[in-house]
Amino acid sequence: MNQPGHLPNADRLSVITAILFLVYALASLVNLPIQEINIQVFGSVYPLQLNLASIVAFMVAILAGLGADWLLRGHPGLKKQSTTQYLLIPAMTAWVLGVTLNTLRLSPQWWLIFALGMLLQVVVYTAEYIIVDLSDIRHIPAVMVLIAVSFALFLILATTVDASNARLYVLFPAVVTAMFLVSLRTLYLRLDGRWCFAWSIATALIVGQIALGLHYLPIGSLTFGLILAGSGYALTSLAAGIESQNKGIQLWLEPGVMFTLIAVLALVLQ
Repeated sequence: MNQPGHLPNADRLSVITAILFLVYALASLVNLPIQEINIQVFGSVYPLQLNLASIVAFMVAILAGLGADWLLRGHPGLKKQSTTQYLLIPAMTAWVLGVTLNTLRLSPQWWLIFALGMLLQVVVYTAEYIIVDLSDIRHIPAVMVLIAVSFALFLILATTVDASNARLYVLFPAVVTAMFLVSLRTLYLRLDGRWCFAWSIATALIVGQIALGLHYLPIGSLTFGLILAGSGYALTSLAAGIESQNKGIQLWLEPGVMFTLIAVLALVLQ
């Protein structure tokens, strides 16, 4: 009979969260000029803007991943198991928070999103810690939380990048990379520890192609993000069904219903 398992060490969790909090808080107080790098590809020049916030978001994502590894090493059931699969969502959570904060000016709204982001980071760390123990009674709810958070993060990222009027050569790799990570981790969780790189790559590229088409349409950023998130979820769910050898209505019901609901919501909000 499943019983409640372990929770992360409060001291380690506090240290990790405090470090991430401190880095973002200090970075918000420093204003350095934007550096523009011109990248030439096949005779075409693509300007890429780099600022402190972008670099901080990338570095904090790495710190968040390392923090997850340190936190999970204290789990008595981990033993010598690799922690790679547990690092993706914590790192992505920190990265998306950094990208979102980068689009806002320092204000009460900035601090509110920052506080909510840190709370979400703690929730993700806790859920990742719980799912290490398959016999934990909270394992399935923790998996559901991680999947929901993953697609919510993708929605926030897609909406934020589109709202920032990013150029297509910035938007496309951001969307494809984020969807690849979300799909890969979701399939791993749903298929009991199987890595499905081919399905994840295919899902990311299809969603990227949809993003290319939507980029030129006069739609709102939230609608843009919802359509991409709905498409990504439907494709990932379909891949999980195929890998689980589902057939007929059992295969198409979840992806069809979820995509329809999200598409209707996107149209209502447009």
